[in-house]
Amino acid sequence: MNRPQRWRSSFRTWRGRRPFPGGLLLTLGGAEILVTMKAPLPVILHIGMQGLAGYLLPTLMIVCGLLTLFNPGQRLFYSVIAVLLSLGTWVTSNLGGFMVGLLLGIVGSCLTFGWLPDQDPRVSRRKRRKAARAAEALRPPLPGAGEPA
Repeated sequence: MNRPQRWRSSFRTWRGRRPFPGGLLLTLGGAEILVTMKAPLPVILHIGMQGLAGYLLPTLMIVCGLLTLFNPGQRLFYSVIAVLLSLGTWVTSNLGGFMVGLLLGIVGSCLTFGWLPDQDPRVSRRKRRKAARAAEALRPPLPGAGEPA
């Protein structure tokens, strides 16, 4: 196995042991809200308290997303905090990054909350068919199966 395939395989294994899609969406949602906070002045909607809370909540969303990825044992706590932070950005950060960051944060938190670590890894349809064919080829024929009735 060459180097890129080995790296891809180890990344796949690492990703399968944690709520990767949820943590990624949560991190992207926080980053999107921070980017909209830096938008040009005519684009920014001044609703609610601007200032420290407008930057603090999306930063904490990013932190919760990264902690979810690198410490999946505490995913339930991080996901509950993250959904509250995401909802808080509605008031503090341009309607939650013009709703995009808010929705990414909420969906990411829900995916993280619903992730179960003890599930068997998903097997592709192609691998299942291949395993079924191999098992069929190894199975001995039933007595009398080839004889006419």
